[in-house]
Amino acid sequence: MRILGIDPGLARVGWAIIDQKDKELTAIAFDCFETEKEVETSKRLEQIYNQIMMLIRVHKPDVLAIEQLFFAINAKTAFAVSQARGVILLAGAKKRIPNFVYTPLQVKLIITGYGRAEKDEVGKKIKRILKLRKAPKLDDTVDALAVAIAHTLSNGTHTNKPYQKPVKNVKHKGNGVLKKVLLKSVPLSL
Repeated sequence: MRILGIDPGLARVGWAIIDQKDKELTAIAFDCFETEKEVETSKRLEQIYNQIMMLIRVHKPDVLAIEQLFFAINAKTAFAVSQARGVILLAGAKKRIPNFVYTPLQVKLIITGYGRAEKDEVGKKIKRILKLRKAPKLDDTVDALAVAIAHTLSNGTHTNKPYQKPVKNVKHKGNGVLKKVLLKSVPLSL
């Protein structure tokens, strides 16, 4: 299975192509592309759409795994990122690629076993899982790799169907006690 992992943004979009064969994960390509803030928003969204379509044409992913938005403070930024996320999902839909949405907490929980893990901890895990010489420098690229890996490691328990709440056992960081955690499914909506 080939996964296109995306960390959406209007200024920067992190992307990663991961192959999964049995339990082996291989990073095929990963990077980040940027749009210039001086450019009109509609043109920036078009650039994002075209870049994602090019990635789909070149790498032919089987699924798209995208990070869910989480903004507690800045509504203006959340709106812009939502627009970018929309064109990314549209690109996948145009090519009939199933998409899966993961919150940052879900990604960190799946990758590190702790939903509040720091970025550097996630980067170190990604480096180890994919046997990279070093973790990528940009957080956007790390997040794209993380969401792609999280999709492969979710073992099919994640779904975009509303109201399904699969239970997964995870080791809770801190007291070492095994706890059951609900991985809430996120219904796909723009």
